[in-house]
Amino acid sequence: MSKLSQPSLSTSPPARWDETTEQGLLDEALVLAADRGWTQGLVLAAAAKLGLSTAEADLLLPHGPADLAALLSRRHDDLTLAALAGTDPASLKMRQRISLGILTRLDIAAAEGQALHRWAGYLALPHHLPLALRLVWESADRIWRWAGDTATDENHYSKRALVAGILASAMAVRLSSGAEASNALVAARIDNVMAFETWKAKLKPSDFAKDLASALGKMRYG
Repeated sequence: MSKLSQPSLSTSPPARWDETTEQGLLDEALVLAADRGWTQGLVLAAAAKLGLSTAEADLLLPHGPADLAALLSRRHDDLTLAALAGTDPASLKMRQRISLGILTRLDIAAAEGQALHRWAGYLALPHHLPLALRLVWESADRIWRWAGDTATDENHYSKRALVAGILASAMAVRLSSGAEASNALVAARIDNVMAFETWKAKLKPSDFAKDLASALGKMRYG
């Protein structure tokens, strides 16, 4: 049998052009973001670096910098889970699992340097709040799933709201004051809320929104 007629032994689906090109656009954007900010101009400049036309960039990222911001957040979520893959969550207490998940997520995001500041400043704008909420909720959900959470009742939502609030606040502190300060905040918040029934008893619906709004304000204004 000739080489041309041999069946492929690979079970992995071929990479899709749109997915690989999106990631290439993000890579280029991260290099340019410090100087250009998180803008439509950044998207077009990154596309030009890849040899893409404006029409192709619009096809890949119809919402421009908003789609680019979501790509970065989801990449950080993927990298977080990859970094956690070598740890058996069952070997840790729940508070340790959540702490490790949050701290790992913060470290991976911080590796972007100045580009992360640009990304955070973009999401801190008031009209981008729905996107910021959705992305931090996704991150919290993936941390809880890695930790082994299987709740399907109201606890599913309140757990994610609590971790999303910690993650958003800690990210703001990480950007403004560094790793030591953000790690201390995570430890303090988890110490205060890790007994989940106590969390629920103390949580007010306005608390999460207040914490997140404060965190986004710090990202934008310092």
